[in-house]
Amino acid sequence: MAGSAFQPIQLPEWARRSEEASAVLRARDAAGILQGRVSEILKGNRKVTALEVFERIADGLNMPDDACVTLGLAPRYGGRAADGSLPSTEITRVFPDQAAAASEIRLLARQATAIDVLAVRGLGLLGLNHSLLRGALTNQSREAPLRLRVLLLDPDSPAARQRAAEIGEPPESLASGIRFTLARLQEFAGTAAVALEVYDRLPVWRLLDIDATLYVGAFAEAWEGHQSPLYKLAGTPAGMLHHALRRTFEDLRQHAKPII
Repeated sequence: MAGSAFQPIQLPEWARRSEEASAVLRARDAAGILQGRVSEILKGNRKVTALEVFERIADGLNMPDDACVTLGLAPRYGGRAADGSLPSTEITRVFPDQAAAASEIRLLARQATAIDVLAVRGLGLLGLNHSLLRGALTNQSREAPLRLRVLLLDPDSPAARQRAAEIGEPPESLASGIRFTLARLQEFAGTAAVALEVYDRLPVWRLLDIDATLYVGAFAEAWEGHQSPLYKLAGTPAGMLHHALRRTFEDLRQHAKPII
């Protein structure tokens, strides 16, 4: 019968989509398979960390794609929901923050031919010597020249002052960080195809596009962009999110002030 040890458990839709369920999935706070293992986890003596265990749990609970993505797994239905009626997300992976994706981003960027960046000050991406993309800019062994386009927040704009207030930082501190990255990037103006611009709108998305692989974070009052979950999107023909975010980037460039 349904819910027995021999058939997958069918969770009601309201349980899957509740805020409590989303919090559990984001924290990867899931139980194991056997009752003894469940007891150990409930007592705090054991924690599920292995990816294959999470995948078995997703299969056993017949999780829909949105729940799988929240848990940090790839969609299970290859482009459609369980009943085949709805288009699936183009999100191929979810990282808890930028640091969790750092090694993958560095590796991909080192041989990239085109990188687009949308950020606020970009220190962790471009400004500092150990930033994620500095290796891509200084790599002398790449097979093709790098084309880099960067959009940073205008340090003199009202939006920069509003963002500083949101995160509890003095406006001059935020502005100096942006100017530092702008100055560092101008060092590469003669050695790489660099387009550097500043925008004057309140930041929402933090985008890193490496040869059409898009890593997406978001800015909010409670956190910086590098602290938000990072979604990896594939550039597929039917990729609605990928297309919309790319369109956002290009629209910002149309209204941005060029630096280089």
